[in-house]
Amino acid sequence: MMLSGKEIEKKLGKDIVIEPFNKNQLNPNSYNLKLHNELLIYDEDILDMKKENKTKTIIIPEEGLVLEPGKLYLGRTVEYTETNNYVPMLEGRSSIGRLGLFIHVTAGFGDVGFKGYWTLEIFCVQPIRIYPSVEVCQIYYHGIDGEYEEYSSGKYQKNKGIQPSLLYKDFK
Repeated sequence: MMLSGKEIEKKLGKDIVIEPFNKNQLNPNSYNLKLHNELLIYDEDILDMKKENKTKTIIIPEEGLVLEPGKLYLGRTVEYTETNNYVPMLEGRSSIGRLGLFIHVTAGFGDVGFKGYWTLEIFCVQPIRIYPSVEVCQIYYHGIDGEYEEYSSGKYQKNKGIQPSLLYKDFK
């Protein structure tokens, strides 16, 4: 079962937190999230799963930033979210996808109990100019059946910003 937009709004402050919340971003069965003005790019040509890979920060100016194909950009949502008793899911908006901009390469699946900003894995098919605060993706919520334990991983829970891969911690 997926929550309707009206149900998302009813659950605010209880099972769902979206800060800041703007009713204009509410859809029939999802809520649009905006792109923050900060991006990370990896500062190494070869990434290694077993080590912390260096990154550098790029700020998206108000006049926009052109993304290059073949490069991975890590961004984040402006909105902080918390989800209890539902599974949060993230998808790029169709208007964004139709420009050849992928908002999450593989990680659109959240865990029940997640608290934080969503890190976006951004990739483009051809050069594209992006802007800060554009509604680039949408969050939606599925019910969960059966007993479960809420997400509590120290890797990404309660993050303060963009999270590069912390997979190297799994090897320790």
